[in-house]
Amino acid sequence: MIAIVDYDIGNVGSVQNMLRKIGAQATITRDPAVLRAADKLILPGVGAFDEAIHNLRRFDLFDLLNELVQQERKPILGVCLGAQLMTKSSEEGSQAGLGWLDARIVKFKATSHQPLRIPHMGWNVVNPVRPDMEIFQNVVRPMRFYFVHSYHMVADSPEIALAHTPYGHDFCSVLGNDNILAMQFHPEKSHNYGLQVYRNFVERFQSC
Repeated sequence: MIAIVDYDIGNVGSVQNMLRKIGAQATITRDPAVLRAADKLILPGVGAFDEAIHNLRRFDLFDLLNELVQQERKPILGVCLGAQLMTKSSEEGSQAGLGWLDARIVKFKATSHQPLRIPHMGWNVVNPVRPDMEIFQNVVRPMRFYFVHSYHMVADSPEIALAHTPYGHDFCSVLGNDNILAMQFHPEKSHNYGLQVYRNFVERFQSC
């Protein structure tokens, strides 16, 4: 069973619908017993970094997720803001992140020499560091996913950067370490590309 973490900020229904399309049993929950019993977790998110961290603490999920992910090594997928929460910090706010990944969140910066529309919104390519990554098996190439974000992930440990996307410069669009996988894009908004990614997470993923 896949548990979609409900902390009152995110597109949990869209994620559940995609998982149901591939025949996965998925539940939206913040119940500690259900989260402990789940085979895998998904941490979605849409919104502001500090509010999300506040809600994780408000619903007593911050410490519980640390226990499940860091001690029990339960596989987890972070999506968009959920992925950003797995890092150490964000320029968007003052709260510390979960800190599972040696990475931080910075804002896209446009200059007179490099104008950018912010937020980065729409379809863009994702280029994996390794072509044999299980999470991207059977995804049609070139891989294209849907993005909506003004801040992006920066890996301070280069080995955790699993894929990059060009937008002004190449930024990390997928980070991962052991049982933790973080995706800046929205698989649930990415049609067949995203459907296959969720299928791979459910059926294949255990560690990076």
